[in-house]
Amino acid sequence: MADWTWAYEGYDPADETLRESLCSLGNGYFATRGAAPECADDTVHYPGTYVAGLYNRLSSDIAGQTVRNEDMVNLPNWLPLRFRLHHSEGLGPGDWFTPDGPSLVSYRQQLDLRAGVFERALCYQDAEGRRLRVRQSRLVHMDDPHLAALRTEFTAEDFEGDLDVESALDAGVTNNGVARYRQLNGQHLTAVRSGSPEAGTVWVSARTTTSAVGIALAARTTCAGEARAEAVTEDTSRPATRLTVRLGRDTPVTVDKVVALHTSRDAAISEPLDAVLDRAANAPGFEELLITHRLAWQRLWHRACLEVPGEAGHILRFHQFHLLQTLSPHTADLDAGVPARGLNGEAYRGHVFWDELFVLPYLNLHLPEVSKGLLRYRHRRLDRACRLAREAGYEGAMYPWQSGSDGREETQELHLNPSSGRWLPDHSRLQQHIGSAVAYNVWSYARATGDARFMENEGAETLLQISRFWAGRAQWDQGLGRYRIKGVVGPDEYHDAYPDAPRPGLDDNAYTNVTAAWVLQRTLEVLEDLPLPRRRELAEHTGLDASELAHWDDVSRRLHIPFHQGVISQFAGYGELSELDWVGYRARYGDIRRLDRVLEAEGDSVNRYQASKQADVLMLGYLFPPRELRSLFARLGHTLDEDTWRRTVDYYVARTSHGSTLSGLVHAWVLARVRPTQAWSFFQEALRGDVADLQGGTTGEGIHLGAMAGTLDLVQRCLTGLRVGADAALSLDPVPQPELSGYEFAIHYLQHWGIRFRMRAGGLDISVPESDRGPVDIRLVDRSVTLRPGDSFHLTLPD
Repeated sequence: MADWTWAYEGYDPADETLRESLCSLGNGYFATRGAAPECADDTVHYPGTYVAGLYNRLSSDIAGQTVRNEDMVNLPNWLPLRFRLHHSEGLGPGDWFTPDGPSLVSYRQQLDLRAGVFERALCYQDAEGRRLRVRQSRLVHMDDPHLAALRTEFTAEDFEGDLDVESALDAGVTNNGVARYRQLNGQHLTAVRSGSPEAGTVWVSARTTTSAVGIALAARTTCAGEARAEAVTEDTSRPATRLTVRLGRDTPVTVDKVVALHTSRDAAISEPLDAVLDRAANAPGFEELLITHRLAWQRLWHRACLEVPGEAGHILRFHQFHLLQTLSPHTADLDAGVPARGLNGEAYRGHVFWDELFVLPYLNLHLPEVSKGLLRYRHRRLDRACRLAREAGYEGAMYPWQSGSDGREETQELHLNPSSGRWLPDHSRLQQHIGSAVAYNVWSYARATGDARFMENEGAETLLQISRFWAGRAQWDQGLGRYRIKGVVGPDEYHDAYPDAPRPGLDDNAYTNVTAAWVLQRTLEVLEDLPLPRRRELAEHTGLDASELAHWDDVSRRLHIPFHQGVISQFAGYGELSELDWVGYRARYGDIRRLDRVLEAEGDSVNRYQASKQADVLMLGYLFPPRELRSLFARLGHTLDEDTWRRTVDYYVARTSHGSTLSGLVHAWVLARVRPTQAWSFFQEALRGDVADLQGGTTGEGIHLGAMAGTLDLVQRCLTGLRVGADAALSLDPVPQPELSGYEFAIHYLQHWGIRFRMRAGGLDISVPESDRGPVDIRLVDRSVTLRPGDSFHLTLPD
């Protein structure tokens, strides 16, 4: 079926890096970009392979400063496989074929989403008029996370002759995939060694320069037809197997390459090189690998059931594919977080931001063990977050805005504005709201899964230290009679200081303050619900006492939330900033998504204007349903009625440039309940963000995983109003979207696998599969129902 494939016809060099990113394959342990195996890193192609959680730190001299950056490392390239024909007159080999040369006749790339296989079909014609058809199938094995394979089928069209095939491993790689980083040091590998233990097998090993992680790959190359094989090992960084293959007329000949990859971070191995040599030697052939790979994907698709018709459904399935291959069940056992740009490229240096806030709500209901593993990544770095807080003069845990290997702050100190060519200070580390995102994910996971043991242990410890940070960060203002949080940056990112201020930071960012209040409130509830022995143990270990808890409660009720012109202010003083000439700037520049870069290049600053990069205040409507948001504001002493919220939404919709793929998603989510006729256009933008590369070249540097997952969650939770209540009941408050009137999905909830929801015009159907589990309580707007295994229920929706 067409909606299970993602295809590109023809060859377009300008589009190649985008296709490479979107056609990446992975298994949660490692991923490889969809680059052409016959091409090396150049201005058109960028092969890249990345292992989840594998980082290295390097120093660079830039703009008169020495900066240190940690990057997710581009590992040795396992793809290289090039080929060339011998001249018919016996004059020796011709040139290696590449799609960039004059010999290319046709080119097609296709992802088989159901099977997790990337396919290419090419045809070359050489100077003698001989046509060579090439078909390739590639997989990164979903069952055995340390294997990958490449099958190449060659067919001589109406001729016969010899074909050279070179299958190599390339350790001469650098981190070079993001143009604005290329002035920085990208040489992460050292101590490169290689060899060939037997005919048809080559290996390469290396070590990262500072993190000292050992890396090894071995490739076994075989030919199903008549061929001679020899090892080519003169270049230590690029060992190869060279095959001379005899091609018969119109008779396909197949060359298979099976690759093993290990690092010294892997469990249950003593040495990566020994491990890959053993695994490569004993790995099954391509056909058997393909069978087990398909079965593993079949199991994944069963757990992530989502059926949406039309183009939207096609893109949503594509988003599912990328989410599942970036964060698969293999991820649960790794010490890795959610890389904001997936494992598809080097943008954001592979760092972990707050994007898990948009990813875990979906995973919680399909792959809860993966959510738990990702939260443990945060918990393992809790001590480091506490140290970051102490070094900044605060208590509790201050999680870094960008995290990598060990939990230190990885946010760069300088960033390049491509529009002006200037390196500028980067103050985004002041986005301390990241702690609230971690807390929200802890809370949401425990609610969705009923994992009381996790909440009693890692969850409670994490929430406690984040709450301690917020309570200490809030300072009492006698004049206001309120607590204030000063010197932060909100999700917007355009504003990092007041106009002409001597230091960065903003006061009373509404999103930061409201979420801090929520964290304090929820932590108090969690501590109250803990078994008494565990509560005492935690209090003794952390020095928590009744007076501190009373202070948390006070702060959670009296944090300052600024307003202006009858709307929630993004931060104190936002309403006093100048209005931007949106019409004029769009007329001059067209696309102004990155308005901050446009203004800085003009010698101006976006800090002066009421203009946002992405949703900030409106993020509150993304996290909290209307009733909970009203309750939060009531606890803080404010009335947030429907009119105030609508005015707030309209105010910021008119002043946002959407310089982030997350922005369209959040606006679609919020508008679904406030301005449903506007919601669809924002949802379409969120859907198309990566596949159409709406951010202007960024997708080629790596997908936007949070936005992809968020679109899935929008149809799963936003349009159905699906929530998990404090009493473990499922709450539903649907807001049908006419353009998505018929779709269905299934979730894993508590011990029930496959509770199915079917949204259609006029109603929502719910069915609980047969099992020996208990009943499911469902709370609707006007009543509650209980469904036993095997029961179904129809909820009629208003027209």
